[in-house]
Amino acid sequence: MQHISARLIKSLSFSSIPGTTLQEIASSRPKGVAKVVLKKGKTQLFKDGSPMVYSGAVDRIIGRPPPRTGDIVLVADGTEKPIGWGLYNSVSMFCVRLMQLEEEATRDPPCALNMEKLLEARIDAARELRKSLGLPSANTNAYRLVNSEGDRLSGLIVDVFGDIAVIASSAAWVEKYKQEIEACIRRIDEINHINWRPSVEILKEEGINLSDLKEMRPSACPERTKVMENGIFYAISLEGQKTGFYADQRENRQFISTISDGQKVLDICCYSGGFALNAARGGAVNVTGVDTSLPALELAKENIVLNNMDPGRISFLRADATEFMKGALSKNESWDVVIVDPPKLAPRKKVLQSALGMYRTLNSLAMQLTKRGGLLMTCSCSGAMTQSGMFLPTLQGAASMAGRKITVLRQAGAACDHPIDPSYPEGAYLSNILLRVL
Repeated sequence: MQHISARLIKSLSFSSIPGTTLQEIASSRPKGVAKVVLKKGKTQLFKDGSPMVYSGAVDRIIGRPPPRTGDIVLVADGTEKPIGWGLYNSVSMFCVRLMQLEEEATRDPPCALNMEKLLEARIDAARELRKSLGLPSANTNAYRLVNSEGDRLSGLIVDVFGDIAVIASSAAWVEKYKQEIEACIRRIDEINHINWRPSVEILKEEGINLSDLKEMRPSACPERTKVMENGIFYAISLEGQKTGFYADQRENRQFISTISDGQKVLDICCYSGGFALNAARGGAVNVTGVDTSLPALELAKENIVLNNMDPGRISFLRADATEFMKGALSKNESWDVVIVDPPKLAPRKKVLQSALGMYRTLNSLAMQLTKRGGLLMTCSCSGAMTQSGMFLPTLQGAASMAGRKITVLRQAGAACDHPIDPSYPEGAYLSNILLRVL
């Protein structure tokens, strides 16, 4: 008993003394902490902040028994000196998701090797950041609270829709720490409901048994809700795509409202009508939205009513994007402003080449439907496309196919509540480009 008490006192004292090293804190733990040792020449990448330790960067693992998925481990250089700590995965290509570097742990020992404390600190920091960005506000209550690597919680996304928090899990550790994450979110005054949305295919690669994945939406959590973004109301289905709403395009949708006055606008792949509604609010004389999803179009039509818009000026059609545009071309139709925001066409780098052709075809048709001198806002939410730098060259190829000339007026990404860690550029996924089409 005295031995256990001494251990406990030692652990508590180490966790509260500034300047305590990770190795000292780890040594104070009764069972110790396994150590993932990096290969020679790989250390600097992670010292510079890259949060994902790939299995190919690992030389050996020290610890008996070996760590299990979700366990806290030290990450060390070739001399076995810790450079940080993170969460281990025995199956994933991401062997460790780094949570703190040695210097950070020394400055903030209560969070060192303590996932519960770290979650509290990181989620609180994310909340304070959103407050500084003016979110939520009187006219916007749909926003991203936690953006994975951008908020230093790789694999965790939290979107807030009014009083509902939707948590998207894409890492094994998120599943392990469900209760702790939920407790942190419930501490936020305005949150009354939580809906868990596990990313099944990604979690399969993380070694998670799919039978263990149960969406945690208590019976009290509604299946639908209503939010406001920049003064426009949206009906949201929590059974819908992604977390239910694409908050990443918020600033781009608002921009559309500034260039739509007196214009005829076409919104291809409109989902629940975000761009179309902003165009109508901005004074467009006629707006047409096109999508293949019947549930999405039902939401879009509901949004017309929610915002007291004239159904004679804004309408939504169910059609395949390519077939609709070909049909419109055959009837010599054209629009002043065209928006193309397709689903993720290149979910992986290995399919990027085939996706380039789809992007080229879609945009070539859209350019032909844009009046000469008109504007085309075109998007890609495929990280593989954005990170490849091939989107603009693909658009130039589309212009050549269409026999049109384009100039770039604006380039944007996700809204400011979707921060990106520059040491992990793979976190950049959204491209939004405004073109003048001649």
